[in-house]
Amino acid sequence: MKNIVLISIGLLFLLFAYFQLNDPDPVKWIPIYLIPAFFAFKSLFFNSSNSSLLLGLAIGYFLMAILQWPNEFEGFLFGEMQMRSINIELAREAGGLTIASLALLIMSKFE
Repeated sequence: MKNIVLISIGLLFLLFAYFQLNDPDPVKWIPIYLIPAFFAFKSLFFNSSNSSLLLGLAIGYFLMAILQWPNEFEGFLFGEMQMRSINIELAREAGGLTIASLALLIMSKFE
């Protein structure tokens, strides 16, 4: 079960990083999504993880999600790829950070 979760997290965050290639600021977001993928594959292939580091990263990602949250929530609008408003983009970014935080938290419990 652990390996299935790690593979799923790794692939999901590789996909998230790939989606950032057409983002206005990919240099910021690609590494943010590659970090959980790196730790998932590191744990999977080398059976090596640092639960304290993963927990710290999870907290950091969650704090970044809170700071990224828009002043006015207008939804996520998943059916549209273009940015209709900055609030939708900020909500999407905060959602991605929250998902990353949860993935890191899950991985921290595997040790």
